Formats: sequence, structure tokens, C-alpha cells
Amino acid sequence: MIFKPVSTIRVGMDFGSGPLDVGRLAIRDRIIYLEYERSFIERGLEISPLRLPLQPGLKSFDAALFDGLPGVFNDSLPDGWGRLLFDRALRAQGLTPAQASPLDRLAHVGAGGMGALTYEPAMETNAGSDDIDLDWLAGQALEVLEGHADEVIGELLALNGSSTGARPKAMIGYNPKTGAMTHGQSDLPKGFEPWLVKFPNTQDGKDAGAIEYVYALMARTAGIEMTHTHLFPAKRGAGFFATRRFDRIGKNRLHAHTASGLLHADHRTPSLDYEDLIALTLRLTRDVREAEKMFRLAVFNVLGHNRDDHAKNFTFLMDAAGNWSLSPAYDLTFSSGPGGEQTTMVKGEGKAPGEAHLLALAKEASLAPKDAKAIIDQTREALGQWATLAKEHDVAASTVRLIAGRIERAGR
Repeated sequence: MIFKPVSTIRVGMDFGSGPLDVGRLAIRDRIIYLEYERSFIERGLEISPLRLPLQPGLKSFDAALFDGLPGVFNDSLPDGWGRLLFDRALRAQGLTPAQASPLDRLAHVGAGGMGALTYEPAMETNAGSDDIDLDWLAGQALEVLEGHADEVIGELLALNGSSTGARPKAMIGYNPKTGAMTHGQSDLPKGFEPWLVKFPNTQDGKDAGAIEYVYALMARTAGIEMTHTHLFPAKRGAGFFATRRFDRIGKNRLHAHTASGLLHADHRTPSLDYEDLIALTLRLTRDVREAEKMFRLAVFNVLGHNRDDHAKNFTFLMDAAGNWSLSPAYDLTFSSGPGGEQTTMVKGEGKAPGEAHLLALAKEASLAPKDAKAIIDQTREALGQWATLAKEHDVAASTVRLIAGRIERAGR
């Protein structure tokens, strides 16, 4: 990475046939300003309809939230692991993280981020090696987390893209027919698909990948839409969880916007209820079928004890025609929220949401009680496969028992 500070950024949107000019971001005295291109306003593509409607004129934003960025552009920035890598790369050049503005960070994302948004000028980065060794990457990621391995920061940074979350990740190209892997940030060779691979962090057990993979299997059985997932073998541990990216369809790209960015809700602070998410789904998609998908997610997260269901774990996708839909589900795994509570509440309940709260929530999605009860029963049946599937995928016996107990008590 070669760091060159910028004061303005040209924002584009590329659905696969070249970027459209969206507008220009500028920073002055730590305040960020945006002005839409008139030609983009005339297209009528609302990239963030609630907090950044298509209107002419200069706009500025609250510096206390997202470092002054609008939520839609903050969604492009990596956090957790990706931010750590960028900050370590800055320090390697004798700079402090505070010397990089949000616009500098967007320049690093360039055209390689999640979704369809692009940023110019793009910062020069190391493209990384074509050879992908997941075990080596996992080992290097742990060394970085422990404060070592500065010499591989560039390659890990290039592989991370703009993925979010605390666990180390790599964007790769994967050929399902041959099993071959390559660097996933540039145009992929024929037969390769864009995938994201996760590695354990220092707090995870060696079976974290297997746990998330089993949760993906159970989620599908519960009727939740997910992209293809895979558990890549590991020399140490039960394997690396991987999922096909949902923001890429062949050469085409989809605009991706999280609930956090859409609502300007800080994902680090519990502030949402599934009631809000269902209302947001109906507002964007105008489709009760999409609202049912959100309800299914709420049921699975509550009954599956996935309590880290924060505002960045829900994404909406927009195509080139401006049509919105709820993205396939992701980050479904056993987890605890702040204070052990559900991060996203259910009808005001976070400590112990139960079936009564879920049935009340179903009314917000216009679901009849019998249909909501059928979804709850389907989810309980799917989660009942936990112990069998977990043993098949080498989850530690103590972990199998722990999670089985929490699933048994969840939502009662």
C-alpha cells in the first residue's frame, strides 16, 4: 500500500458495465461534504433513500457518527480486522491511524469493495499472490492479531477487500469444479467465483469455522436463503468456513447497503428492534415476502442463540433498475450479545425473547399466527439437528453440549 492523502473522492456506481458518476465527496476542517452529480439525480437511483435522498446541493454530516461519512459510504469501509490491517500498514510507513481521513480509507477501497460503489482516485495496493494457502493465511492472521508479521500486512490487506467484522477474512476466487483458488479482488479467470473465507481470531476455538458451517446447514433447513457455503479443510482445527459473495452475479455487481448504514444506526450500540428491520424491509422492497424472510431471520437468531445480530449483519441489495431485496443471510452462528442479551430486540425484549414475542413480531410482517407458528416449528426442527451435524463436522464434544443446551432453552 502506498499512502497518499486525498481531499476529494469521486464516487461511482458500477453494476458491471462501467461506473456511473454518482457525485463527489470532499473533506475540509474534518467535515465531509457530498454533492450528487446532476446526471445521477436524473437517473432516479436512490442509493440510500432514508438518509441520503437524491437532491441537488451540498450536504454535510454529523461528525460524531461514522467519522462524518454518510452511512452508505461507511458501509464500504472495512472495520474490525480490515481496519486493523490498514492501521498497521499506516504505522509501517511512519504514520498514525489518525492521519488517515475517512476519504483516505475510501481511496484504499477503490473499486474493490463490497457492493457496486467505487472510489477514485484509488490507492495503489499490492495485488497479492495468485497462490492461496489457507493454512498459511490463517497462521499469518493470528500473528498479526498478536502484533507480529508486519511483512505480510500488504498481502493480507489486499485479500481482505472491504469485508467487515472482527474475524480475519480473505476474498478469494474459487473454482468449485477443480478446487483451485486465486486472489479474489480483480477480474476472475473463467470458472472461478468470488468467495469469502473466514479464519479464527485469538478468542475463537479451532472449531469456529465448523460451527458456522453447521449453522448454515441448519439455516437452509429452516427455510432461510443463503448463498453456497463450504468448509475448507485445515491442518489444524475443523476447517475454514467460506461463503460465496452475494454482491456479485457473474460480471455484474449489486449495490449493498446495511441496516446500519440505511438507518444511521451504530452497529456497536444496541439500538434496533426486529420491528424496525421489518418496517425497513417493507419500506425498501414493498414486498411482504421479503418481510417474511426478515421474520425467519429473527426466529432463527433467537432460537439458535445467535445474539450478535447487530445492524451490520442485515444487508439489502439494489440492482441496476433500482429494485431492492433482502440479501441472503450471513454471519449466522452461536454467539452472545452485549451482556449476553440479543443485540437486536424482539418487540422490546432483549434479555429473554420467546415465542410470544416472535408471534407478536409476526403481525408486523403481516403473517397469520398459524404461518408464524409453522416457521417457528420449522426452525426448531432444523436446530434439532445441531448435535448430529456438529459431531459429523468435528466440533469439540464440550462445545456440542454447551450449544445444545443453549438451543434447548432459547426462546422458551
